[in-house]
Amino acid sequence: MKQKVTVFGSFVVDLMTRSPRLPVPGETVKGSFFKQGAGGKGFNQGIAAHKAGADVSMITKLGRDSLSRVALDAMEAVGLSQDCLFWHDEAPTGVALILVDEKTSQNEIVIVPGACATITPEDIASVRQRILDSAYVLLQLEVNQDANESVAALCKANGVRLIVNTAPFQPVSDEFLSGCYLVTPNEVEAEELTGVPVTDLNGADRAAQVFFSKGVQNVLITLGGRGVYLNDGSHSEIIPAYSVKAIDTTGAGDAFNGGLLAALAEGMDLRRAAAFANAVAALSVQKLGTTPSMPTRAEIDAFIAANPCK
Repeated sequence: MKQKVTVFGSFVVDLMTRSPRLPVPGETVKGSFFKQGAGGKGFNQGIAAHKAGADVSMITKLGRDSLSRVALDAMEAVGLSQDCLFWHDEAPTGVALILVDEKTSQNEIVIVPGACATITPEDIASVRQRILDSAYVLLQLEVNQDANESVAALCKANGVRLIVNTAPFQPVSDEFLSGCYLVTPNEVEAEELTGVPVTDLNGADRAAQVFFSKGVQNVLITLGGRGVYLNDGSHSEIIPAYSVKAIDTTGAGDAFNGGLLAALAEGMDLRRAAAFANAVAALSVQKLGTTPSMPTRAEIDAFIAANPCK
């Protein structure tokens, strides 16, 4: 049985360019491509989960400006409900400036959250029941942290399983992490949060133990092309990534988290859900952009059937 889920997080308009190489400070590089589209970690993950088959409530905040139309158009295009959008009369819709090296697919990103940094207690109160009706709620760190903490407290007090994608990195309290069902940092974020370098399985195990000491129940650490590290407190392993030719790695982590949420909502255990999420991420990096690169459920199922886990 598919369970309802919520993604609470950011929306920004992605302004993406591709160039032969990334500029160094003070340098101007002539680009070869530009594209504007819907983005933001929260929004990317919500779209990814929805396209992967989840029943998603997407909660985010927009400015009353022309850029907000990018979010509305993207939601309309995939049939994602707009019932949980907040609005700010003065703060602008967020933007992200994304530079992509067309040879290596590596990227540099600057985020200006705009309205997403202004989520209020009144906003959260207006979607309280939607949150409580969810089996899982997924957060990131791209909105104002007091809003995240309010949502986290609401989930923990009412038995809603809370997933925190600790990106983009910022310091968070042990209280915020305590009681989380799952955290999903990448290896850099895991080291920042635990003080333990994650360079191999042993390092990941030690980092996981620090998370457990903070009250986290399960740990997934994404390792890029190496796959994902999983520790449920009794077992740890690295689930290998799929080998594909990457065109654009922007949003791969968001694809993973959205796919993971969709899989958990269907009742998959953590290992199966992580393997499913690996497939979603592998498909996403083979296309340009963020939300446009998120695969459909039919594409995911076909990819997994053609590339069974070993």
